[in-house]
Amino acid sequence: MQKAATAVKVAVPELIVIADTCLCEYTSHGHCGYLEVGDLTGRVLNDPTLELLKKTAVSQAKAGADIIAPSGMMDGFVQAIRIGLDEAGYQDTPILSYAAKYASSYYGPFRDAADSAPQFGDRRTYQMDPANGREAIREIELDIAEGADMLMVKPALAYMDIIWRVKEATNLPVAAYNVSGEYSMIKAAALNGWIDEQRVVMETLTGFKRAGSDLILTYHAKDAARWLS
Repeated sequence: MQKAATAVKVAVPELIVIADTCLCEYTSHGHCGYLEVGDLTGRVLNDPTLELLKKTAVSQAKAGADIIAPSGMMDGFVQAIRIGLDEAGYQDTPILSYAAKYASSYYGPFRDAADSAPQFGDRRTYQMDPANGREAIREIELDIAEGADMLMVKPALAYMDIIWRVKEATNLPVAAYNVSGEYSMIKAAALNGWIDEQRVVMETLTGFKRAGSDLILTYHAKDAARWLS
């Protein structure tokens, strides 16, 4: 990721590079941090993981990332990363926190493509219960207090109410993450001729905007940009 960030900034310096700051893509077990030896429940050791996230975030900033986006849902991760960035001289590098990230089934296609599914257990010990809407507000309040500059809701399609509630609760920019499962459903239906892909995509993205999102991260980005132009 660091090499990619540097290459992008050299080739197209005007592009904004957002670095996903997590550890699951680098661990043999597929979880988002250190685990207790022999623990097969997927329970992450929070505080040791924070130290490694600080180092990761600083290395990403050094590589040219414009925005650090921690996604592991560790308690205190925004504060730890803010301290790490400040100490390394990156006081002006903003943090886009995955403040409300749910333990969702919509991540399936990405995990298959990236071979990043947990090897045992699941991520429910540190990601949020899809049935719990009030927890999102508690999570964003904690992240704001720790120094988050922007807030992410992930996934987006089944969580537009959460996007709205987060937007109503803060003046910070709110991002919606339109994830792989949401993308794949539209692509599959379009390939079967069941829907008009362009109209459905634009209606979906409009829904995210109407729900209150200031930023939308989506696999439809290239197509949407072409249609809008």
